[in-house]
Amino acid sequence: MAVSAVVFDVGNVLYRWSPRALYERLIPEGRALDAFLENVVTTDWHFQHDAGRDFAETSAELIARFPDHRDLILAWQPRFNETITGAVEGMTELVADLDSAGVPMFGITNFSHEFWPPFRNSEAQLFNRFQGIVVSGEEKLAKPDPAIYALALKRFALAPGEGLFLDDRRENVDAANANGFVGHHFTNAARARAHIVELGLL
Repeated sequence: MAVSAVVFDVGNVLYRWSPRALYERLIPEGRALDAFLENVVTTDWHFQHDAGRDFAETSAELIARFPDHRDLILAWQPRFNETITGAVEGMTELVADLDSAGVPMFGITNFSHEFWPPFRNSEAQLFNRFQGIVVSGEEKLAKPDPAIYALALKRFALAPGEGLFLDDRRENVDAANANGFVGHHFTNAARARAHIVELGLL
């Protein structure tokens, strides 16, 4: 089956994401900032939101463990968009070129069901080019669970092998390869574009 569509991850593929980008504005650079990100607002803690948990629950649990950091923890939801520091170089142009070429585009993203709508609305110019996006927090399924890939194939009406899937995490690419997609381990836009050209989509 020839590849006919491109499916994107969002964080660190389309847009740069870094919790440090928010908290370096709130905590002086140095050991305190590093310790906070390593022990309090960690990526493992945040992954609960991607898996579908509500921030009200996760923040209450974290504040119970770290009461001195209450205000910093509570900043995570309203200021989440500050963790997203702009488009990955070359990717806005790649999306626009694929759209102009009539290539269907979709997304599979690990993203909170609460944090996704404000971000998606802020970037509507890009995401309006997509035919559909599966959001892990809405489905309570997160990459690399095989079930999220099966759901995406069904929802996007793609046969196995028709979707090129770009993700920056190797485990997600491996899972995509094993579950109906052609995986591309994303490192930069130039390499992704070259692969897309090689497949005859551009």
